[in-house]
Amino acid sequence: MPAIVGAFKVNAVGTSGVVHVGDCITISPYAEVKTFAGAGSFNTGDGLRVYNQNSITNTYDNDVIDQPVAGNL
Repeated sequence: MPAIVGAFKVNAVGTSGVVHVGDCITISPYAEVKTFAGAGSFNTGDGLRVYNQNSITNTYDNDVIDQPVAGNL
């Protein structure tokens, strides 16, 4: 359904972000990322107490391809 859109300002768009105004059938952003994080890295909340005495993050990856995204373009 068509719409009338007034003026708007885009401050920033991330590397895999999409800005769309108007009619569209499909929007398919493309991105891939591999994240390594140590113990307690993604904890959220109020009053957390995380005790990690000896924490080691193993970043060795011998299989090279984890999840192919070649067909997602």
